[in-house]
Formats: sequence, C-alpha cells, structure tokens
Amino acid sequence: MTDLELNWVLSTPALLGVAVGAILLLLVLIMKFKVHAFLALILVSLLTAIATGIPTAQLMPTLLTGFGGTLASVALLVGLGAMLGRMLETSGGAKVLTDALIFRFGERRAPLALAVASLMFGFPIFFDAGLVVMLPIIFAVARRLGGSFLLYAFPSAVAFSVMHIFVPPHPGPVAATGLLGADVGLVLIFGLVVALPAWYLVGHLFGGYVGRKYNLPVPSILRGSTGDFDDFASSPKLGTILTLLLLPLGLIFLNTGLNMAATAGLVSLDDTWVQVLRTLGETPVALLITVFLGMILLGWQKRKSSSLIENVVDSALGPVSSVILITGAGGMFGGVLRASGIGNAIAESLDAIGLPVIVAGFVIAAIVRVAQGSATVALTTAAALVQPVVLNNPDFNPVQLAAIVLSLAAGSVFAGHVNDSGFWLVSRFFEMDTKTTLKTWTVGQALIAVVGFVIALAIYLVASTF
Repeated sequence: MTDLELNWVLSTPALLGVAVGAILLLLVLIMKFKVHAFLALILVSLLTAIATGIPTAQLMPTLLTGFGGTLASVALLVGLGAMLGRMLETSGGAKVLTDALIFRFGERRAPLALAVASLMFGFPIFFDAGLVVMLPIIFAVARRLGGSFLLYAFPSAVAFSVMHIFVPPHPGPVAATGLLGADVGLVLIFGLVVALPAWYLVGHLFGGYVGRKYNLPVPSILRGSTGDFDDFASSPKLGTILTLLLLPLGLIFLNTGLNMAATAGLVSLDDTWVQVLRTLGETPVALLITVFLGMILLGWQKRKSSSLIENVVDSALGPVSSVILITGAGGMFGGVLRASGIGNAIAESLDAIGLPVIVAGFVIAAIVRVAQGSATVALTTAAALVQPVVLNNPDFNPVQLAAIVLSLAAGSVFAGHVNDSGFWLVSRFFEMDTKTTLKTWTVGQALIAVVGFVIALAIYLVASTF
C-alpha cells in the first residue's frame, strides 16, 4: 500500500454516500450549470478528496498522480491517432477507399460498401470527424441510386460509432484500458470482436429497417469541400490507404501475439528479436511509425511542402485536446476514489448484493451516459468507480480485463439522446426532426450498448473457464 492508498476513518455507508454525492454533483454541474466536464471533474475530485478526509498534504499529490498517470497512457495514443486520421481525411483517402469498395461491391450493395469503408476509416478517425468526411460521399451515392437517405447514412454512422466506442486508439476504450490496467492489444482485438457483430445487427439489419420505414430525402448540407487543406488532397492510391490503415493493426497484433506465444512457452521474452518486435508493436510506437509513414506517402512523396504537412498534422491536435484533458480529469477522479477507500466500499457493496463487476460497470456507465450525455465522462466515471475493485482482484486474467473494459464502453454509448452532442450532429446533418432522431439514432445507440454488453459478457464468461 502506497502513501496515496490509505484507509480513512469514514464508514462504508459514509464513503458510498460521498461517492453518490460526488456523481450527482458532477452531473448537476455539467447538465444544469453547463460547467465544462474538465473543470467539473477537477472540482468534484478536489471536493471528494476533502470530504473523504485525505490530508491536506496529500491532496495535490493524489490529484496529480491520477491525472498524470492517465495522460501517460492516453495522450500519445489519442494525439497520434488524430494525426493519422487527419492526414487520411485531408488527402482524399476516404473517397479513394469508398470508390473502390463501391466498384467491387456494386451499386446494389452500396450501403454495405459505404459502411465497410466507414468501419476501416473509423479505426483512426473519431466519430464526428469521420462522419463529416463520409457524408459528401454518402450524399452523392444516395442521389445517384435513390431511395431513403437513411439506407445509406445510418449503417455508416453506426460503423463510426462502434469503432469509436469499442476500438483503441479512440479515447474511451484507451482511457478505460489505462484505468483498469488491461492490455490495449487485447482490448483492440476483442473490441473488433464486439464492434463488428454490433455493427451488423444494428447498422446493417436495424439500419435497413429504419431506412425502409423512414423515407428521408438527401440533405442539402455539406455539398462542398470536406476540409480546410485542399492543397493536401492528392487522391492517393488504394494500396497506400490500406497500408496506413492496416499497418498499426498488424504491428499491435504482432505485440499481442508474441505476448500470448510467450505465455504458451513458444518464445522467450528475453530474446532480443522478441523484445524488438514487441517494442514495434507497442501501440504508441505502432501509431508513431504509421504517422511518419503517412507523412512520407501522403505528403513528401506527393511533393507537398513541409509547412503544409506540419499544418495538417498540427490541425488534428486542437479538436482532441478537450478529449485528452477530460480523460485525464477522469483519471484524477479515479485516483481520488482509489486513495479515499471509496472503491473498496463499492467492492464490498457489490459483493454484498452479488452484482459482478462487469455488470455493475455497464450499469454505472449507462446511467451516467443517459443522465449527462457524454460517453467520455460516462466511461471515465464508471472506470474510476470500478477501478479499485479490478486492481484489488488479482484473479482477473487479461481477457477478463479486456471484457470488463468493453462492457464499460458498451454502457457509455447507451441511448444517446438530446443531451448528447452526437445526437444533434446526426439530427442536423441527416436533417431529421428530434422525434425521428429519437426513434432511429437513440434506439440504435441503445441496441449497440446491449449487443456490445452481451458479447463482452460472453467473452468474460468464456475467459473465466480457463
């Protein structure tokens, strides 16, 4: 037990009362008073530390340890992933990839082609950015082929959503992975195992249903350019885009595969060649390699100026800075809960009612999501609350930890509605009224959460047998 992990004198009911009060205060600050989530998390973390009796001398070390520890694992992944996504976006890679898929799938399967492109492009690009990039292409296809706009747009929007929610290097699963000490490679692998069936059931099947039920015309918005760096556009080759999308996946899979092989006794982690390959497969290194390769293939090789390339990658950092800071503040909140003993009190309560941590985490994330709208805040809050339960239980194997992360991610996407910015993004870009958006997008998000949780729970139960 470290100096920042002490047992305080408050009883379990009192600690639980503080936890409930802290969450309610957080929701009130964000929802009612419109305080930025970053500021609200810092304030609530400080007040929680004081309320639970953490000594004054330990206040700032406790806060900064939680904040810095989370950023150490999150900031690199989110920043590098955003840079890669920005280059793919501004170079015209999305259109090249989508055109190729439609050519291969045929016009009758155009919605499927667009969704497959969105799934691939959604690996490095955030939900809102990816959707905005794809929309002009979706508009063009919908105008050419006819039918309800939702037939083309809904599967693609769900594709970006499931990738953003379940698959690193997106900030939600990365943050939960760091807080719970899971293996990011396993989270990536099983994140795909969860994301792809969730997309098929919700994006493809449910999307086809809502597309047939609601006959929406093609919106008139976003007819022009998809970016502010037209000089960077170069219509790269399909092979180039596939290389940049698949390289980090391959490197990360290599790292995870070597770890599994070492566990099985097939290789030794002490071998130099194994250490080198594992280093190359570390997620930050894999993304760093891919970003530099993207700068070469999409920039210098296309005779783009160094200043233009610098401006493109720099433009990716501004939009994600808020996400990074909110995630770090969520880690700060988790550090306070861990140091105060609230996590142990929650563990005792969960044991008392017999609610497994994987179920409790999903429920907490879903409640916070519905209450305040932000998936990032919901996920970091839930991860912070269950973190001590997970870290104090050495019996969880790596696959179980990955499944817990994915159950939290599933809860964090549950039933996005009018207090969620993504809800309004879809509503305005699709030119749907609020009622229709609730019947389509909100229901779809709830289905993603339920399907994701069921698959994560199945992974957890299977892993518990080994």
